[in-house]
Amino acid sequence: MPDRILKQGRILIVDDEQANVRFLEIVLEQAGYTNFFSTRDPCQTLSLFAAIQPDLLLLDLHMPRLDGFAVMEKLQADPIFRQVPILVLTADGMIPVRHKALAMGAKDFLLKPLDETEALLRIKNLLEMRLYNARLESKVQQRTAELERAQLETVERLARAAEHRDDATGLHIQRVGSIAGQIALALNLPCSQADLIELAAPLHDVGKIGVSDTILLKPGKLTEEEFAVMKQHTHIGAKILSGSTCPLLKMAEEIALFHHERWDGRGYGGLRGEAIPLSGRIVSVADVFDALTHDRPYKKAWSVEAAVAEIACQSGCQFDANVVEAFLTLPHQDLV
Repeated sequence: MPDRILKQGRILIVDDEQANVRFLEIVLEQAGYTNFFSTRDPCQTLSLFAAIQPDLLLLDLHMPRLDGFAVMEKLQADPIFRQVPILVLTADGMIPVRHKALAMGAKDFLLKPLDETEALLRIKNLLEMRLYNARLESKVQQRTAELERAQLETVERLARAAEHRDDATGLHIQRVGSIAGQIALALNLPCSQADLIELAAPLHDVGKIGVSDTILLKPGKLTEEEFAVMKQHTHIGAKILSGSTCPLLKMAEEIALFHHERWDGRGYGGLRGEAIPLSGRIVSVADVFDALTHDRPYKKAWSVEAAVAEIACQSGCQFDANVVEAFLTLPHQDLV
């Protein structure tokens, strides 16, 4: 690791003895370190740690009011603190003391009286480890973010490919995703789950890829045979999305398969009530509302008021009453 980066590492010194603190400050300054901080009051460690966010903690063990063991116990309660190496300063070289410190998170020891060369070598080693791990973690997070963006782009393009055949604008899939996410939040689902539903919902009709244009774009009512073929798009979509370990695609598979189920059991697959996954129940409402309020080859758009009234009328029959109740709290004019 470049020496310039190493010398910029943030170091926090906690020792009640002024001589030890001053010794370390002089040694660090002469070695070219520029970001070191110190305190003789161990009770300030947690607040300083949070404010400074050090890359290395030099911690005395035997201090009044709050010893080093107590400080480590408090720090280790937070997973963020556990990422920072601790270099213990102690005059006690007894094996039980070393074992206890190591068990509580210490990475290395400096025995008092402190030696300048040894101190600099141990500080350098621990800082290199910490900064290397931090850079590695940053790269992993960056790569993970890139993969997530690639997944989202792939999902969006796949959804548009299916939707392009009867909605070239792709706005239907965007609206259904947005409405479904808002319903999920209104149901007080965790934000992470609501986000997942919103991102996965646009793939609800991906199975239309396997349905003939003659049926998909027919301006009139479908025959029983044609409707039977149309119903297969839920299974086709689920099959296209099946087998993935990605949470987003697994949620999309669930939505694709179940978004045409009905609360009363008269839907495509015959599932009833809470046997229908919640994601399917949510997207069912979002999909029907958007379909009602926009032109389709087989019908003209309804008014927002008429569509909302229809959703409310179907509460407990076609739709889950709780999902409808959540939907009714939304600003409906803003959803179209």
